[in-house]
Amino acid sequence: MAIAYSGGLDSTVLLHLAHAYASKHEIVLHAFHIHHGLSEHADAWLAHCRTKAAALGVAFDSRYITVATDSQDGIESSARFGRYAALGALCREHAVPLLLTGHHQDDQAETVLLQLLRGSGVAGLSGMDQYNHAPDLLGDAGCLMARPLLSLSRSTLQEFVKEHALDHVDDPSNLDPRYARNALRHSVMPMFEAAFPGFAERFARSARHAQSAQQLLVDLARQDLAQCADGEGIAVDRLRLLSVARCENLLRYWFGSRGMRMPSAAWLHEMREQVLEAKADAQILVGHADCDIHRHRNRLLMTARSAPVDPEQAPHFFVWDATPAMHFADFGGTLHFENGQPGADADWLRQQKLALQLRSGGWRLKLAPNRHTRSLKYHYQAADVPAWERPRLPLVTLGTQLLFAAGIGMDCQHFAADGKAGIVLRWQPDL
Repeated sequence: MAIAYSGGLDSTVLLHLAHAYASKHEIVLHAFHIHHGLSEHADAWLAHCRTKAAALGVAFDSRYITVATDSQDGIESSARFGRYAALGALCREHAVPLLLTGHHQDDQAETVLLQLLRGSGVAGLSGMDQYNHAPDLLGDAGCLMARPLLSLSRSTLQEFVKEHALDHVDDPSNLDPRYARNALRHSVMPMFEAAFPGFAERFARSARHAQSAQQLLVDLARQDLAQCADGEGIAVDRLRLLSVARCENLLRYWFGSRGMRMPSAAWLHEMREQVLEAKADAQILVGHADCDIHRHRNRLLMTARSAPVDPEQAPHFFVWDATPAMHFADFGGTLHFENGQPGADADWLRQQKLALQLRSGGWRLKLAPNRHTRSLKYHYQAADVPAWERPRLPLVTLGTQLLFAAGIGMDCQHFAADGKAGIVLRWQPDL
């Protein structure tokens, strides 16, 4: 197992407790330190942590990160995400399945109060979990993150440090009231303690109640999603049957299960109204920081955000050299040449000057000898290709003739005679 070791009071206590436990149970213990580079003392803190870990015989490793000081989310948030991402990377590198952090009861009380001041819902008021996998913080490390000191007060940790004469570092930035947590810690929390002694323990208890309520909401959302799911999307007509609160609870769970940042209550309410109230044939697109939300034929779909299509993008001329696939970075995908029946004659295809281009008006395609030549719009609708995907689906042309339309297929007029086997084209977008 490993601990997140900053060298401060909390992680110093954790290091000694974890070392004692690991020694007793013959567990390999690592101490991971993250160098943020934000303080003139950062190098000294790194040296301190390395020395203290070595004195205990604890394996030590560190990472340097660069914190964006101009982030819209603030330097605290930027440092936090950078720190946990680095810790996750260290866990992967050392194959550590369990990461411990030194969060304590006072931290939990601060978290609950901060979330309350931000107007958070039940999930925010749940505070920090005793343990979780936190993939949004640690990445795909696959390890469990636990907070074994969460039920202990800071004063208890201070007594432990004093009793065992433990040396730790003090970060001067922890006194800077410009940071929200520091403002609470040094100005607000002492007044709470004076008026309501032991309030931190009661805040922590409220957080546990909120965690129980949040778990019930998650269980309900999971059941509702199973009832409303339609392939990769959500059936709009089934969504309409839910109450507003239940519908928005499902949508929050949907966002979380896809790894998306949680939308604000106002954004979620507006999105729900647009999706449910618009006419059946309306093309709905609601933008989110991490994705796009579409409504297509009674389904709510979530897609990755992508750059706008340039309608003036020039065609890419090429000659097929008999390779099974050709990647076109400027069109964001790969064109595959596969054996199929019916298909285009391979020798004939190698002699053609082909062009990969974006769709423009006027193109028509005939899928089979016994079918009519139709516009691409007709084929897209028949194939249930969503409107937002169509501008990105390229065509393969031979001068003024259409050979292939991504999302639809090849024009049968270019197949080998008598329906013989040949080459069939297939377009695969980049992930």
